[in-house]
Amino acid sequence: MKPTALITGASGGIGYELARLFAKSGYNLIVVARSEDKLHQLKEELDGHPITIIPQDLSEPEAAEIVYSKVKELGLNVTVLVNNAGFGLNGLFEDLPLLDQQKMLQVNINALTELTHLFLPEIKAARFRSIPKGVLNVASTAAFQPGPKMAVYYASKAYVLSLSEALVEELKDTSVTVTTLCPGATDTNFFKTAKAEHTKLVNSTMSPESVAKSGFLGFVKGKRVVVPGVMNQGLAFASKFIPRSFAAKLAHYVDS
Repeated sequence: MKPTALITGASGGIGYELARLFAKSGYNLIVVARSEDKLHQLKEELDGHPITIIPQDLSEPEAAEIVYSKVKELGLNVTVLVNNAGFGLNGLFEDLPLLDQQKMLQVNINALTELTHLFLPEIKAARFRSIPKGVLNVASTAAFQPGPKMAVYYASKAYVLSLSEALVEELKDTSVTVTTLCPGATDTNFFKTAKAEHTKLVNSTMSPESVAKSGFLGFVKGKRVVVPGVMNQGLAFASKFIPRSFAAKLAHYVDS
């Protein structure tokens, strides 16, 4: 039996590239996203590679349970869980529709938490020698400071980083790896979805391929946190020492 990686948000961007990397490294795939057509495109690209498609909108309240149930119905076991799905919204907190912000929390926090809780027992029980197993959570450099005009998004990514770091400690006596990938601006559909295409960060994006590679290699090496890009690493490091009020002003650059 080969190890299996379940990857959410695998229809494009970082998730798509992570799926290719895990497949290349010998993992069977379970890919989850709203767009079934794009998941089939991925399957065609990975011609002949074992891949299970689960079309599911993770903004739905029972989404994680539905995904877990489908995996169990198919008799599959997960070795690596990649919580990549997520999105942001740009605008003042009081102006953005509450329902939209709740959906963002459902995807960025609730689904991620529930999937991790559901699959962690079988990840711990998986017996593969020299094959990395664990959880790769995709957060953001937004996790390191507050973000005016993207307040809930930044807060959701801080949650992802905090949860992941806590799980590292809880699982330190096991062979389970928990890695948090914290990319900065990346050339994906993120800015279009967030309605933040006018921001300066759009002009300084990294490629999803390079971000995914950094995250994958970090996971394989058992790193706790991976921040791709020298500039992003500097900002993440500096955020530990600068006042939160200044960090908020720095984050405001996103909408300047």
